Amino acid sequence: MLTSAKNGTSAKNGENGRKWSKLVGRSSRMLKLRPIFWPTAIMLPIILFSLALAVWQIDRREWKRDILDRMATNQAAPPMPLEELVRSDPLRREYGRVRVAGSFLHDKEFYLAARSLKDKVGMQVVTPLRTDSGAIVLFDRGWIPSEKKDPAKRAEGQSSGRVELTGIVRRSQAKRQFAPDNDPAKNFWFHVDVPLMRQMAGGSPDPVLDTFFLEADATPNPGGVPIGAQTRLDIPNDHLQYAITWFLIALAGAGVYLAYHWENGRLTVNGRTKGKA
Repeated sequence: MLTSAKNGTSAKNGENGRKWSKLVGRSSRMLKLRPIFWPTAIMLPIILFSLALAVWQIDRREWKRDILDRMATNQAAPPMPLEELVRSDPLRREYGRVRVAGSFLHDKEFYLAARSLKDKVGMQVVTPLRTDSGAIVLFDRGWIPSEKKDPAKRAEGQSSGRVELTGIVRRSQAKRQFAPDNDPAKNFWFHVDVPLMRQMAGGSPDPVLDTFFLEADATPNPGGVPIGAQTRLDIPNDHLQYAITWFLIALAGAGVYLAYHWENGRLTVNGRTKGKA
């Protein structure tokens, strides 16, 4: 009985093998290509590279979606104490809100250049905050017009004494391609270099505090400036469009490659070759 079952399985496998052989044979008769060296050497890498980029863009799309989902979750969460943020991974809490208390070190302000608001040129003020525990945290207080760079011209907004604030977590920034370098000697900054700024403000190197800074929310300051709520969350997720583009490039390349071989009589389709009956 066991032998009969084995024989039946073998017969079925043999039948499937014959069907597959017929299908492959039929496909080979439908399409027969005799590649020409140089077109193949040029087009094949282009097609494979385009397909690889398309697959990579799909992976990037999922990666970006995870980031956007985490950002949305962080934004919706209630503010947490700074101590809780420091005990966790601050970079995974980016765009979340944090409660912090301490005193501003206004004499150590930093200025982020080339910032505009409603078509008006200005800068952003980053002020070190000495927390109640003695730690130094950078706090981007918001935008000011260029004519109010001098703190004396915005004295009302220079909060003295202990303050309680809610800030938005942002990661330390790296220099962007083609962007100017920071000029610490002139207090002229184009990106927030947290480790260097904290050091210049008197803070000790810290593996956690050096990774993030806080941005002011929409709470107004006395005198109207600095203007907070300058956080930008418009992060595009265009990877699907890019993937489709690369797939189309690969498809177009394959079409050109096959058409070239057809025109040169090196491609046979359903038994027909150009120039032959």
